[in-house]
Amino acid sequence: MTRTAPARPRPARTAAGPTPVRLPMAYVLPVRATDDHGLDELTGYLRELSRWVEVVVVDGSSPERFARHAVAWRGLVRHVPPDPALRGRNGKAVGVLTGVALARHEHVVIADDDVRYDPPALRAVHELLDRVDLVRPQNHFDPLPWHAWWDTGRTLLARVFGGDWPGTLAVRRGTFLAMGGYDPDVLFENLELHRTVRAYGGSTATPAWLYVRRRPPTAARFLGQRVRQAYDETARPAWLLAALAVLPASAVALAARRPGLLLRAGLVTVAVAELGRRRAGGARVFPAHTTLAAPLWLLERGVCGWLALGRRLRGGVPYAGSRLTVAAHSPRALRRRMARRPDELAGWVETCEGGGPC
Repeated sequence: MTRTAPARPRPARTAAGPTPVRLPMAYVLPVRATDDHGLDELTGYLRELSRWVEVVVVDGSSPERFARHAVAWRGLVRHVPPDPALRGRNGKAVGVLTGVALARHEHVVIADDDVRYDPPALRAVHELLDRVDLVRPQNHFDPLPWHAWWDTGRTLLARVFGGDWPGTLAVRRGTFLAMGGYDPDVLFENLELHRTVRAYGGSTATPAWLYVRRRPPTAARFLGQRVRQAYDETARPAWLLAALAVLPASAVALAARRPGLLLRAGLVTVAVAELGRRRAGGARVFPAHTTLAAPLWLLERGVCGWLALGRRLRGGVPYAGSRLTVAAHSPRALRRRMARRPDELAGWVETCEGGGPC
């Protein structure tokens, strides 16, 4: 039976102290660089990270950049290309499949290249994985430029309704391999992995108190992802319907010449975001003014939700030279598929004729 581990209070950060004890866990980082921006900072992080845990970087970059990364990371991490035997249109998911298979420890952290763990957070994840099969921590942006402030409005609202989706998860390697990994032909790969674990019968934890820092993207990248991120909600129909209702409801209020309704809705949204900010000590990492971003983000999602629906009707979202139609499979579909209980990772990466998922 699927269960959710109870949350327990824990400090978000600790002061610098003695060199941390190396943990028996692995850290899988899938990357695909298009330029060398941030390489020095990432290398510094990997240098520190390698003191604490085993690090596996699965690098899907071009051969030239792969070679530069190999020089920069020599002696720090295990640096490998994606397994050529694995097929999948979501390169990050293929990197995860490759890295988890290569990991030498049972407890495995999976993280995007903008996520920055510290030793207390790694220890907390390690302890939780003694009790559950998958951990979903909470990201927070630091620093906080305007676009990270804007996106934090989404985070605060999500914290009230089941938890936000971060750029990192942690899994038990044994569970991951036993269930055959997860489908790499979806867009919302973290939701797919979470749902696959639950379909397999695994247990999960979403500790709202476990804060992991995330570096914000560039403003250009943020703007370029608005519709793509809204497309993720096609995997969560209730959230998509809520987003699609924003513009019609606003139009009705304006047509009825009752703008006060919009003002009250905005105030309610800010109040809900404040609940998310205060949950599990979140005020320590989310500044008070971030609640004001929630109505703006909600309006943005209302617009982008319709654009995402249009993309869905036209066959999906362009992604790395391909097109992805499925954001994530439904829990019901995954339970049916899991009934086959594939014995190998390749069971999840086979594709049917024409390139679509089987």
